Amino acid sequence: MQGSANLNVMIKAARAAGRSLVKDFREVENLQVSSKGAGDFVSRADTAAEKVVRDILMEARPNYGWMGEESAAVEGKDPTRRWIVDPLDGTTNFLHGLPHWAVSIALEHKGAIVAGVVFDPAKDEMFIAEKGAGAFMNAQRMRVSGRGKLIESIFATGLPFGGRPELPATLRDLGRLLPATAGVRRWGAAALDLAYVGAGRYEGFWERGLKPWDLAAGMLIAKEAGAFVEPIDPAGDILADGEIIVANEPVFDGFAKLIRGG
Repeated sequence: MQGSANLNVMIKAARAAGRSLVKDFREVENLQVSSKGAGDFVSRADTAAEKVVRDILMEARPNYGWMGEESAAVEGKDPTRRWIVDPLDGTTNFLHGLPHWAVSIALEHKGAIVAGVVFDPAKDEMFIAEKGAGAFMNAQRMRVSGRGKLIESIFATGLPFGGRPELPATLRDLGRLLPATAGVRRWGAAALDLAYVGAGRYEGFWERGLKPWDLAAGMLIAKEAGAFVEPIDPAGDILADGEIIVANEPVFDGFAKLIRGG
């Protein structure tokens, strides 16, 4: 696909960060790790990757704002545009030597996500989308799964850890969902979960307690691949509330009903 100038610089930044992370991943036992909270860690690799992304994006678009997981937000001279970045989605996987993590970069314009990149360096899979232009993985157009029965479908989520307040609701979700479906996967990287829905690898995804940088790029990729994307609370706001439900069209209503407890 022929992407916009903004998308091209996002891809460049994601690949550069990916190279930095792969070098550290090979020496994961030697990383300098500090605690950022119960069950949530930040590593030297994480902060170094964010600097790589930020330097490239802000050099290319110095007037844009910035929201990143590991640094303070910046209000840009152009108040209508903002980068939303998670330099290492799946930090816990990374620190345990599990090759399932990604660089996530989104561009927001006037409150809407207009471009998204999710790059999985370990598998060399680059998921990209621009609003209204479709979604692609390694230059091949993606479409959501065509499965139409819940009992044949698999779904992804995140399981709250360390006493997170979302645990009771998630356990209730699982109690309703598991008997009605082919299973649930918990792979520990929300950006990739969303991209995988777009690629047809999962039929759907839901989670609570997420941050904008976990969601922004992946939800656009899923939507541009044909997924339905809504907040769990129909009256809510996905990025503000950190709650999302995503699925292909044939199973969305049944899936959403189970998650919403209807």
